[in-house]
Amino acid sequence: MGNVNCVFCGCIEQASVGVVEKWGRFDRLAEPGLNFWNPLAGECLTGTLSTRINSLDVKIETKTKDNVFVQLLCSIQYRVIRQNADDAFYELQNPTEQIQAYVFDVVRAHVPKMNLDELFEQKDEVAKAVLEELEKVMGAYGYNIEHILMVDIIPDASVRRAMNEINAAQRMQLASVYKGEADKILQVKKAEAEAEAKYLGGVGVARQRQAITDGLRENILNFSHKVEGTSAKEVMDLIMITQYFDTIKDLGNSSKNTTVFIPHGPGHVRDIGDQIRNGLMEAASAKDAE
Repeated sequence: MGNVNCVFCGCIEQASVGVVEKWGRFDRLAEPGLNFWNPLAGECLTGTLSTRINSLDVKIETKTKDNVFVQLLCSIQYRVIRQNADDAFYELQNPTEQIQAYVFDVVRAHVPKMNLDELFEQKDEVAKAVLEELEKVMGAYGYNIEHILMVDIIPDASVRRAMNEINAAQRMQLASVYKGEADKILQVKKAEAEAEAKYLGGVGVARQRQAITDGLRENILNFSHKVEGTSAKEVMDLIMITQYFDTIKDLGNSSKNTTVFIPHGPGHVRDIGDQIRNGLMEAASAKDAE
């Protein structure tokens, strides 16, 4: 540990403790700083121990309850207990191997009782079990276990791929449900919009026809009063001829013309007028019969 030893004195570094023997037997612990001993009386500095926190990474391979092989990376933080440094110095020759052996034993006793999902959820429970066992065992050898961290759980590569595929399938299924609900809402709203549009269109057509009827009635009355000797039938024929030519004009001015063959001549217009008039009369008769 970089100690500077003299014949009668030596320096112990900070965060370290020295072990002093007398005639080959443990005598006392030397604190950090300048220490004196008497070689003539058989005293000597045998060695030093660091009281800093040490970290040991242990990788364990084991199997879960559902027969999945996993690798666990466990980080153990430990330190020498200053008051029991003599036990740590004399009892254990290789403390890291001892710690690693107990970690292997505890982990392989607990993990096979858990499924893979439970292991991910309860990894802190495994760390707690390891901590309790190590504190009980290593405390007798002068070591204190500060923390134990389950750094990583690594399943087999094929298992990781399967887990990712399961997760992706579940998310796709959920996305399909949401997409179906969205399409359903869209179709319902579209149907509602079409129904509303048709209703408003029907109202518009009804108002248009009412306006046309009112206009025709007003025109017939005005024409009959202003032009003497004319009957309502003659005025209706005149209006029908005017609308007939307006229709022909609109068809000719349309930018998207389609050839339409229409019987042409005043006689045909008179026939259309007679048909409309007969239809109105039949409707009136049916209404009176009721």
